[in-house]
Amino acid sequence: MIGRRWYVPWLFLLPSLVLLGAFYWWPVVNTGILALTDAHTLRGGEFTGLDNFRRMIGDSFFWNALENSLTFAVGVVPALIVLPLLLAVLVNTKLPGIAFFRTVFFSPVIASMVVVALIWSWMLRTDGLVNYVLQQLQIINEPAGWLSDPSLALISVIIVTVWKGLGYYMVIYLAGLQNIPDDLYEAASVDGAGAIRRFWSITVPMMRPSMVLVGTLSAINAIKVFTEVFVLTGGGPFRSSETLVLYIYERGFEGLEMGYASAMSLSLFVLVLVLSLVSQWITRRRAQL
Repeated sequence: MIGRRWYVPWLFLLPSLVLLGAFYWWPVVNTGILALTDAHTLRGGEFTGLDNFRRMIGDSFFWNALENSLTFAVGVVPALIVLPLLLAVLVNTKLPGIAFFRTVFFSPVIASMVVVALIWSWMLRTDGLVNYVLQQLQIINEPAGWLSDPSLALISVIIVTVWKGLGYYMVIYLAGLQNIPDDLYEAASVDGAGAIRRFWSITVPMMRPSMVLVGTLSAINAIKVFTEVFVLTGGGPFRSSETLVLYIYERGFEGLEMGYASAMSLSLFVLVLVLSLVSQWITRRRAQL
């Protein structure tokens, strides 16, 4: 009877499979097809083979955007591995009112990135709140061009991204901290280990799987960054903060070069895939040690 009704589970899965195929798998396949053509946003294209990839190799704007994306990741990932862990340790206590601080630290995660970026763009203006506070504290003498200075624009976006992601990764670390037996800390305290010693000898080793997870997620999200760059700087000034996804958007929807944008999207996919495989390899090695 069961063999005669093998199709019943597939009937339940069919609506989800149709949606998944229409909005996920088909776009992926279509991107691969478009990458081999000179497709225009408003019309089809002719097969051009690997011409888009050859163009990509010689495109200085592509390499600039890739370099900015990697620089962005280098700035964001270490900060989002270390700072949320320290924050999680601080709020992983049973003090009265600690739940309020957890909520406060997590609240930026709930807010839309567009809203967050708009607020920060106001705060980082030349006459904004950040410059006003720094001048009042006499840290700087003149207003800094956080979003208009080529040397500061990408750093400003990194700061906003780290601030927005602190609460999210803090929750991941909190889940890991609550799985560490209290007996380990009690035994270390009896042996005379202080708070810093307990952190390095117990917390960090026990949290390595969570740290690998946070590193992987933050690296992938950093490589794919778009919204905060688009809203805060638009890739400027002088392309100093233009990331790879923003450049793909520019070529595909402003330059109407959908074939070339698809080729760069495949390159981005390969980059993200490599990061994921490296993360899995690191996790397995840690498990074998």
